[in-house]
Amino acid sequence: MALILGLESSCDDTAAALVTSDRQILAQAVVGQNEAHRPFGGVVPEIAARAHVEILPDLVRTVLADAGKSVADLDAIAATAGPGLIGGVMVALLAGKGLALGTGKPLVAVNHLEGHALSPRLVDPDLEFPYVLLLVSGGHCQLLEVRAVGEYRRLATTIDDAAGEAFDKSAKLLGLPYPGGPAIEQLAMDGDPAAVPLPRPLVGSAEPHFSFAGLKSAVQRAVASGTYAPADIAASFQQAVVDCLVDRTRIALEKIDAPALVIAGGVAANRAIRTALQQLAGEQGRRFSVPPGWLCTDNAAMIAWAGAERFALGLVGTLDAPARARWPLDPDAEKVRGAGVKA
Repeated sequence: MALILGLESSCDDTAAALVTSDRQILAQAVVGQNEAHRPFGGVVPEIAARAHVEILPDLVRTVLADAGKSVADLDAIAATAGPGLIGGVMVALLAGKGLALGTGKPLVAVNHLEGHALSPRLVDPDLEFPYVLLLVSGGHCQLLEVRAVGEYRRLATTIDDAAGEAFDKSAKLLGLPYPGGPAIEQLAMDGDPAAVPLPRPLVGSAEPHFSFAGLKSAVQRAVASGTYAPADIAASFQQAVVDCLVDRTRIALEKIDAPALVIAGGVAANRAIRTALQQLAGEQGRRFSVPPGWLCTDNAAMIAWAGAERFALGLVGTLDAPARARWPLDPDAEKVRGAGVKA
């Protein structure tokens, strides 16, 4: 049984966790920065990076103490090396390098997206490769075939905004606090999802790519019109996102033979999205797996688990592993026509 320390600081959550190779989470801690960024309506990279520097050392000490372990007990240190806000990414990665250098333990430089991609396997031991993954977060919206650890084939991506980004920006238009996803989900509970005529970009198109910029613009027009109640706009927006995700995922599933559908990433915590995709998987006779909400948002347990999976295969890194602002899981995927750098 290997013991892995995971470190995460790619955006605005600072996190550390101790996870074993037999799926025990011995200790974990996450410190968010919502209050610091709320006045700006989004994450300010410099504020986030400075907070990570201040918080991470204490978090490492805390999880080690909570688990009754020391650095000598570790088998490896797993640290997020990207993608993300580069100033933040550097904090966890440099901390991991320092611990690895000081203790002689191997460093596993983890792709944050791989952390999300493998996170369902931490809590679902029966989930085997391959599976189709819908990865939905603030910065990413992709469909991937997860063939094995380190082996991913991109099936679809967003050509503009990610679903989580659309949630945050639409929430801001509605005057809701940051982070926008949970705020919209809460407000939508009091609204009518059919009240506001919003578009479903790319629904029905042959390739399963995503687009949410037009939907966000439609929300802006609905708010400016003064015609609709905020709760109705929130509910209608959420339903439009659900319809887009289900339609695009259905198209992708028709193109690939995989026994399971998995969703992960921060937006996967949304209950309406989880329910709709579970229904889609059931209709197609596929297994459905989604991590609990706390494992969907940024955390170090998923980084430690990805590190454990890589460590078991001998896929450890070196101390010259770079910090990366961008790091696609499928670097050989063809560029999508019309897509920007986020794709």
